[in-house]
Amino acid sequence: MFADLNSILNTSPDDVRQREFILLSDRKADASFLIHHFLSFYLKAGCKVCFVGLVQSFSHYSAVAQRLGVNLVQARQKGQLVFVEALKASAAVMFSESTDDAAQMFDYLRSPVPELRALFESVCASLIQAEADSSAPPVLIVDDVSVLLSLGVSVRAVLDFTHYCQANICSRLQGCVVTLVRCDDDDEDEDEDDDESSNRLLRALSHQCTLSLRVEGLQTGYCRDIHGQVEIWWRGTGEDVQSQRRLFQYKVYDKSVSFFAPGTSSAVL
Repeated sequence: MFADLNSILNTSPDDVRQREFILLSDRKADASFLIHHFLSFYLKAGCKVCFVGLVQSFSHYSAVAQRLGVNLVQARQKGQLVFVEALKASAAVMFSESTDDAAQMFDYLRSPVPELRALFESVCASLIQAEADSSAPPVLIVDDVSVLLSLGVSVRAVLDFTHYCQANICSRLQGCVVTLVRCDDDDEDEDEDDDESSNRLLRALSHQCTLSLRVEGLQTGYCRDIHGQVEIWWRGTGEDVQSQRRLFQYKVYDKSVSFFAPGTSSAVL
């Protein structure tokens, strides 16, 4: 959990906002540090968290969380964290090596019309009990949802999944959803009519989210002291609330991240 980011977002583990749909995205940079931030943030807040790991194994997230002061093994044993080994389960389904519950969530890989109904039902089942067990909101984190496109799931099916998660977790359970969309460098040159691109997915999810953090590399290229920039967009709700956008540059350290206004880094002053 990064204190600088909490300050920018005006939040803390003691004051968790409900009904948040947080969209993370990156291009020519790596927004993984934001996934680790929100995972540790919600666990420290006492929330029941369902984490769908499509990119890395549990041991990877656990090692990073340890540096941030959170023990994922302990959280998992206590039932506060439900970790879906999506990376391992997807491979098991593709090679017909497993029939356990985790693999059945990704049985769509064998379907001619892939859908995410089983994954959605499993996620909701893992979080619905949290409504009665804790005063903190239940949370779903998906890292990263654009991987599903490369596994054969259509943009429409992914959007259906996120829409139903928002309706059930954010609206019905008063919880939060956090998801990452990664746009490859080559996506900038894609045809705008490409219906299955991560760009289209990102644009559509931008209309669903309440908070967006978009990480990008510097236009000037690699810099040792500035790792990229992040645009933070608070989407207004209601007639009297205006959307707000702020731009920061950042540098990632081993156990923290520093944010600063563009051009104010000590490296360029």
